[in-house]
Amino acid sequence: MSNAARDSNATANPSPRRPDAVTRGILELKRRLNAVILAHNYQVPEIQDVADYVGDSLGLSQQAARTSADVIVFAGVHFMAETAKILNPSRRVLEPDRDAGCSLEESCPADRLRALQSTNPNFYTIAYINCSAEVKALSDVICTSGNAVKIVKAAPADRDLLFVPDENLGAWVMEQTGRPMTLWQGHCHVHVEWTHTAVSRIRREHPDAPLVAHPECLRPVRLLADEVCSTEKMVAYCRQSPARQFLIVTEAGMLHRLRKECPDKTFIPVPTDTCGCNECRYMKLNTPEKLLDCMTHLAPEVVLSPDLIRRARAPIERMLEISASR
Repeated sequence: MSNAARDSNATANPSPRRPDAVTRGILELKRRLNAVILAHNYQVPEIQDVADYVGDSLGLSQQAARTSADVIVFAGVHFMAETAKILNPSRRVLEPDRDAGCSLEESCPADRLRALQSTNPNFYTIAYINCSAEVKALSDVICTSGNAVKIVKAAPADRDLLFVPDENLGAWVMEQTGRPMTLWQGHCHVHVEWTHTAVSRIRREHPDAPLVAHPECLRPVRLLADEVCSTEKMVAYCRQSPARQFLIVTEAGMLHRLRKECPDKTFIPVPTDTCGCNECRYMKLNTPEKLLDCMTHLAPEVVLSPDLIRRARAPIERMLEISASR
């Protein structure tokens, strides 16, 4: 893995193991278009294996900016492709399925946020990166699950903090920082499916396996975890831990990445009360066939106005400045 990939929280990916007709078509179009393929950790294994970089949404967008690619193909959900366009305005950004949305993004429409902000001129809005470009443009600063604690700690002491759109991540950050915040009532439809009962059951079955949970999970689940962290920090934690087995509480696509990064360790998906392997219905809209199709037709393409890009980029740059500070 290159230093640039490490810095951007995106992992360079080896060539796919089974170059079928679809994969061969993708690789040929990538060469012809001078494209870079980015895949979020929650994508299906076939897409992860054909991608140039696999990681979280911000890290992937930053990685794309370090390449000389003319075209960015983002296999994730729509807000991620928007973020790539915001950080790479001169590049063409494609997404395999325009309907690949996000329950968090949908929970926080820009007009409703604007209306809430108007009720308190002292609000300082911290937006989790899982939101639309319009919401980013209304925010003072962006955060990720990996840097949210640092961003909140750096927020002005004389402002009333408004955290959008994930109430569970926001609650966890409040626990870590002691900073009171008004929390937008939104959540990830995947992470709220885990319950204390379901997680307790599998912990009893694997008492020696550390349990690693995403902060978008409900508080009763977070309290059972040995480590609460972002997807990228999950990789680092599992790599560095001496444990041989881990219980993973996040979207099932993460298991493929973990197994590739730590092939000598075992990763056990934690079931919910209703299913054995929790998946995001939006992430799984993307398929290798749709990836090939979008590269063939150069569509769907993410198009944002220069003004929106400018306004949405400012709070992202503010986050990067804070994250880089000691």
